[in-house]
Amino acid sequence: MPKILVVDDEHAIIELVTYNLRNAGYKTITAMDGLEAERKVGIDNPDLVILDVMLPGKDGFEVCRSIRKTNESIPIIMLTAKKDEIDRVLGLEMGADDYLVKPFSPRELIARVKAILRRANNTSVPQNRPSENLQFKGLSMDLNKRRVYLNGNAIDFTAREFELLELFIKQPGRVYGREQLLALLWGEEYFGDYRTIDVHVRHLRQKIEEDPANPQYILTVWGVGYKFGE
Repeated sequence: MPKILVVDDEHAIIELVTYNLRNAGYKTITAMDGLEAERKVGIDNPDLVILDVMLPGKDGFEVCRSIRKTNESIPIIMLTAKKDEIDRVLGLEMGADDYLVKPFSPRELIARVKAILRRANNTSVPQNRPSENLQFKGLSMDLNKRRVYLNGNAIDFTAREFELLELFIKQPGRVYGREQLLALLWGEEYFGDYRTIDVHVRHLRQKIEEDPANPQYILTVWGVGYKFGE
């Protein structure tokens, strides 16, 4: 039974989210401020975190960034009462996998949780299998160990960044539209917008490009999307 940490300073939201998660078959733990959330992540090792932006002590952005410093793989869904695009993008910049704007429907929340956990389970590392490697110029990926190397140096990636880079490097030169990338990585039921892809591409470029402003690996195809350099 997957264990989900729900972080919000409103009792009503905590009760609504945990009630629906439990009905969907998930185990829940809760926290009502940022510092408590960080402790629960370290102690309880949840399979997914649902994290509100507006929290006492440390806000959700700070908590998300803190989690990502020690755990690149745990999925994080951020909740925000603000509809401004900058808040959604900032959450993704901090390392969140997804976001929901309040008020949201429980059905949509459960759909997001299922999609993210299914993707996480599908990319779990099989044991006792020989490594499978992909290479392109100075970049290499060990798919089973889920490690990325640039000119021999290891680079840390979130689970979603790894999946996106794997998709690109497997088919150099293929052009992917943003909506296509969303469907392939987040699932057909994903409700988000294409800026999610733009943020993750920017993260990849910051990690693997010598000059992110003039990329050599992940290239923009104007009016369409992205492709991996040929």
